[in-house]
Amino acid sequence: MGLWTKEQLRAFIKENKLVSAQDAQNALKDLFAETLQEMLEGEMDAHLGYQKHEMQQKQTSNSRNGKSKKRITSEYGEQEISIPRDREGEFEPLVVKKHQSNVTGIEDQITALYAKGVSTRDIQDHLQNLYGIDLSPTFISNVTNKIIPLIKEWQNRPLQSVYAVVFLDAIHFKVKQDGAIVNKAAYIVIGIDLEGCKDVLGMWIGENESSKFWLNVLNDLKNRGVQDILITCVDNLTGFTQAISACYPQPRNPEMHHSSDSQLHMVCLLQGFKKSDS
Repeated sequence: MGLWTKEQLRAFIKENKLVSAQDAQNALKDLFAETLQEMLEGEMDAHLGYQKHEMQQKQTSNSRNGKSKKRITSEYGEQEISIPRDREGEFEPLVVKKHQSNVTGIEDQITALYAKGVSTRDIQDHLQNLYGIDLSPTFISNVTNKIIPLIKEWQNRPLQSVYAVVFLDAIHFKVKQDGAIVNKAAYIVIGIDLEGCKDVLGMWIGENESSKFWLNVLNDLKNRGVQDILITCVDNLTGFTQAISACYPQPRNPEMHHSSDSQLHMVCLLQGFKKSDS
C-alpha cells in the first residue's frame, strides 16, 4: 500500500489541477518543500520541548527566534525553504543540516557513477539532463576525492595471519587514458579464512598481468599480516608458482594439483602451520 489511498491521490490531482507530467512534477516540487518545512518545524518543537504557540508547556528559557531563508537543490531543482532559529542559537537541524544546500543525495549518485568509470564531464552532463542541476567539474572531483581516504584505509587494513584458501586472478579490461584506449589488469585476491568466511583481501591495477606484479601483490599481503596460505588457487601464468614460492619460501612437502583442462592448479604451502601454532 502506498502513502496515499486512491481517493487521496485523486483529490490531490483535482486540487492541483494536474493534467500533464510537468504539472505533477511542479506539484511534487511544492509538496517536497512543504514536507521539509514541516520536518524542520517538528525538529524545532522537539528541540524546545513545546509546540509553537503552546507557551503553557514551555519549560526552557530558550524560544523561537524567527527564520532564515535558504536555497536548496533537490531532485526537483532549486527551492527556497525557511530554517527555524532559536534565541540561544543551539538548534542544529538534521533534515537539512547547517551549511547544507544539496538534498538530492547527489553525492551518492556521483560516487556511484564514478565507480562505474563514468568521466567527470559525463557525470556533469548526466545530472544536468536528469535534474537540471549544473555542477562544476571541480565540485564533482571534490565529491569523488572524499572516498579516496576510505579506499586507502580499506587497501591497507590488516589481514588475518592464516588463510585456508586464497584465489588470485586478474581481470583484463580497456580504459581511456590520456586520450587513448589502453589495456589494464585488475588483480583480485579473495581469501577464505580458517572459519570458512570469504573476504576480498585486495585489488590492484597494473598494465598487464605478470608474475612480477603478482609477487608485489603477495608481498603486500604478507606485509599486511598474511603469514601462511594453505592453498593458493591460480591460473597457469608463467612464473606464478615461483612468485608464490619466493614470497613464502619454506613450503613443507609442496604438492601441485592440475585440473584436467590445465586452467587451474593449486599450490599447497602449509609451511609453519603446525599443531602448536593452531
